[in-house]
Amino acid sequence: MIILKSRQEIEKMRKSNALVAAILEELKKKIRPGVKTIELDRLSEEMALKKGARPAFKGYRGYPYSLCTSVNSEVVHGMPSERELKEGDIVSLDFGILNDGYYGDAAVTVPVGEIAPAAKRLLRVTEEALHRGIAEVRAGNRIGDISAAIQGHAEAAGFSVVRDLVGHGIGKNLHEDPQVPNYGSSGRGIELKAGMVFAIEPMVNEGTYRVDILRDGWTVVTADGKLSAHFEHSVAITENGPVILSRIG
Repeated sequence: MIILKSRQEIEKMRKSNALVAAILEELKKKIRPGVKTIELDRLSEEMALKKGARPAFKGYRGYPYSLCTSVNSEVVHGMPSERELKEGDIVSLDFGILNDGYYGDAAVTVPVGEIAPAAKRLLRVTEEALHRGIAEVRAGNRIGDISAAIQGHAEAAGFSVVRDLVGHGIGKNLHEDPQVPNYGSSGRGIELKAGMVFAIEPMVNEGTYRVDILRDGWTVVTADGKLSAHFEHSVAITENGPVILSRIG
């Protein structure tokens, strides 16, 4: 069931997502060679709790951390650890909170020091694909318009979009209907209406779109070991078009 949000609810979600964005912005400043991903996890949780919010991911379906840190060929759901980031790595920071009854959720992929030109291009194209998708988040359009815009931009650049994982509705629950695939055909799927709120999150791979899951049961990796990037915003449909609730920076 798709739940339409009132203006008041969207305003609460804006506050939740603004806090997510602020925390991600602080985490980005900490990214450098030698930093351990577990340190980023601890910092994200401390910042959320200090603001009176609860980290959304910790305990969700048994996930033990507040932050997802996915490095290089890790697509999403990478688990923080004592692993130190290295010069040339890329790391996805995916974070969510529950605040005043409503969830916020966003992600950004960050370079560690100087990265290879090919990695820079992957990050740029993935973030562009996210915004191509967001541009289609308008009443009267279809879910497939979002999906096709993301897929078309990524594949035109020679990359692939992950198909086993999708974006989603968000509100009083972290994951709500509908699913928002990053691939598909324009004009297909449910009609978009004002009051819908989606977490749109392209996961774009350097090579194959196929993925595997590590033995930890969480970390999704590219099947060919090539790089993956992930960007995410929570976006509301209003009568005036899309509003990015989690704008970062």
